[in-house]
Formats: sequence, C-alpha cells, structure tokens
Amino acid sequence: MQLSPATAEFNGPIVIIGFGSIGKGALPLILRHIASPRKKIVVIDPDDSARRLAELEGVRFIKNALTPDNYRKVLTPLVKGGFLVNLSVDVSSAALIGLCKDIGALYIDTCIEPWAGGYLDRSKPLSMRTNYALRESVRGIHRDGPTAIIAHGANPGMVSHLYKHALVRLAADLGHTVAPTCREEWAELSRDLGVKGIHIAERDTQWADVPKRPHEFVNTWSVEGFLSEGLQPAELGWGTHERHIPAEATFHDHGCRAAIFLTRPGATTRVRSWTPNAGPIQGYLITHNESISIADYLTIEKDGEAVYRPTVHYAYHPCDDTILSLHEFQGNNLRHPEKLRVMNDEIVDGMDELGVLLYGHAKNAFWYGSHLTIHQARSLAPYQNATGLQVTSAVVAAMIWAIENPRRGVVEADELDHDRILSIQEPYLGKLVGAYTDWTPLDNRGDSLFPEDVDADDPWQFRNVIVR
Repeated sequence: MQLSPATAEFNGPIVIIGFGSIGKGALPLILRHIASPRKKIVVIDPDDSARRLAELEGVRFIKNALTPDNYRKVLTPLVKGGFLVNLSVDVSSAALIGLCKDIGALYIDTCIEPWAGGYLDRSKPLSMRTNYALRESVRGIHRDGPTAIIAHGANPGMVSHLYKHALVRLAADLGHTVAPTCREEWAELSRDLGVKGIHIAERDTQWADVPKRPHEFVNTWSVEGFLSEGLQPAELGWGTHERHIPAEATFHDHGCRAAIFLTRPGATTRVRSWTPNAGPIQGYLITHNESISIADYLTIEKDGEAVYRPTVHYAYHPCDDTILSLHEFQGNNLRHPEKLRVMNDEIVDGMDELGVLLYGHAKNAFWYGSHLTIHQARSLAPYQNATGLQVTSAVVAAMIWAIENPRRGVVEADELDHDRILSIQEPYLGKLVGAYTDWTPLDNRGDSLFPEDVDADDPWQFRNVIVR
C-alpha cells in the first residue's frame, strides 16, 4: 500500500474510550488517515445512544462504564499490542497509561483525567485537584516503553505547535533566522526575543438557531468536560518577569514548580486578552495542561532557580450561549445544570478563533492560530463543529506521530515534532492567521472612571491582565 504523508498504517487493534462529541468526530478521521482493519477497531462508552453511528462506520461498539475495578479486565484483551485512544471523562489517565505500559499498547488522551469525582473531591486539598497535580502524577510513569501522549487535543496539544511556529515567525520578522531543535534552544529563543508570556487566546463565535433555554448549559464541546475543568482552581504558568503575586495565589513545593493556582475556580475568573477577529476580549482563566507544560518547557534555570520563564495561561471566551450558561451557572452558585446540550447540527454560522498570543517583546504582541468556520468544518469532516474539528484533527495527527515513534514513553505536546504534527493537521484548521497588535491589557484604562490598582510601568504584568 502506498501511503500519503498524512496517513499511517497500523495493524493492531484501536480502542476508543468515550463516544461523545470528540469521539464521534475523531472516528471518521481515524478511519481516513490510519490504515487499520475495521474489525479491530472498538468503541467503548457507557451510553449506547450513538451505537448506530459507530456501526454505520463499520466498527464494533461496546456499552460499558470503565471503573477502577473493571478497566484492566475489560481493556486488556481488546487493546493488547494496540492503540488506546482515551476521549472519555471520569476514567483515570494514570491508570490507563500504566495498563498500556504493561500490555505494550500505544496511548493518547486530550486531557489528563482522574477517576469519577476526582475533580470535585472535597476531602482533597485544592493543590491535589489541580492540573499541576494530575500532570505530575503521569509524567513519571515511564520515560521509555510504548509511546503515551498526554493532553493532546487542540488545547492542550495543537497550541504547543502553534507557539513554536509563532516564535520562529517572530524571530524572522525581527531579523533572525533560527531553527531550534531541542527544549533548551526553544527556551533560549523565547528569552532572547523578549517574550514575557503567552495567552492561549480563543474566541468562539458559533451560534445556533436553537437558543439556550433556562436551566440548560449549552456548549460547542463536552459540557461535562468544561464544567469539570471550570470547577478546578484557576491555574497559570508563572513568569519570572512578574512582580506582583496575586493575593489568592498558591505556589507548589514539589515537581517542576512552573505554575501557580488561585484559590478560586476558573469558571469565575476572567482575564484580558486579544484575538485578531474579535479584538480585545475578556476570557475565562480555565485551567489547562498547556499552561503548565509550555511554561515548564520554556524555563531556563541557573543553580536550581528559574531565571527565565514566560507566564502562560488560557483566556477562553466561549460562544455567546455558553456565556449565558456560565452566568446562570454562577448565579446558581456553581450547582450542576439540569440539562446539558452540545451544539452541532443547529449551528448556523460563526467560527472558532484559537491561537497563541505572544506578548511583551519588541513588536508588543503577536497572535498566531486557526480561524475555522462552521461551514469549513462541515465541508471537511462529518459529526462535528469548528471547535470539535480543531481537537479531533490534533488527536489523529498525534496518533500518526505515535505510530511513527512507538517507543518514546510518556510525552506531551511540547516534546513532539511540531512541523510533523501541523503538516497533518493544517488542512483541517481553516486559515492559519498571524497578526501583530499594539493592544495591551492597559488599553483605554488610563482615563478610567474608577481607580484601579495597575502597574503602569509594565502593561504585561498579570496584575493588569486579571479582571478583579
């Protein structure tokens, strides 16, 4: 068989755990890009409402809820020597990675998940309910053996490849020709360019002809996934240029120490950012693995102390109906909504504008990322909207990388070949846009009607970014 550069051959079994919006969208892309016998592909989900979709694609569907008691018994005969694609919620990533190590299977997920209830376990201190703690729990499982790619969707995942492209583009525009090949060189490039921080800046403008109803939480991707991460503490990679520690900040005393968390949930924490299409936005500081992994990857240490590290965090402005859902959620003191709905077929128009904003350098700020409309997404792949396609295409691109690099142990997006990943994913990203801006978080705040505690000497201090 003659394979295209965007195709891989895999003869082992492929087991997909979770068949929600991302699982449904990933399946046809897996079938399109990975040459594998369909009789060896299995979907597992506790809800069989989408069984017919899986069977229409010619793959086996098993209705089952994986638990700490049964996951090894259920999965071992199905995935031994194969590829486990974890697109579920409430199934422990650490447990699955350990299993895959034991049975010689490749692994990927889009988010490091705990077992059910792990995000909201009040018996645990806040520090143990962070993505920092989840990341530390899986990074050390094994650094050799079968490849296990953690946290590789759109973000976390794709954005780690976008910031590398953005750094090279920024360097070229500043008159430098560079081609970093390792972590140290990427960190030195970021430092030498004067990058103080990176926002994962996203504005979703998709809208539907079925409006949000009272007591309904509407989103363009997994509502349960969004609620879970929104109820975790807000987290961010903490830069060495920062000179004002937030009153709610807590530092970690173990691990990489690249991040802090705030003693408040991300679903109630807003930050100022910017995207080319929307302009200035106020997004939510939702915790994500990339806030920690990028900050860690770009850290430069001397004598055991960080001498350079950018501030890194998510700034997420979801679609308008999700904003309404969040307002109602906050009004109910974060009580779980009565009804959940993932928008898909009812979406009429709009785009997901997702990229990285590199700021604080000689050209102020540079955004680089994907402009993908709902119409483009529908023309490219079935069963998903613009938000979903940015995730599912990243999953499949990383799966191909894992098949090509099967013995790399536990790795995350920053350790993958960014050019290879984006070469596979780019056809699904709409238009890749690069844009400079003179906007800063102090824009139009000099003549404020109310006094503000800002740092006027450095617009890019986190004190100026967070909305208080």
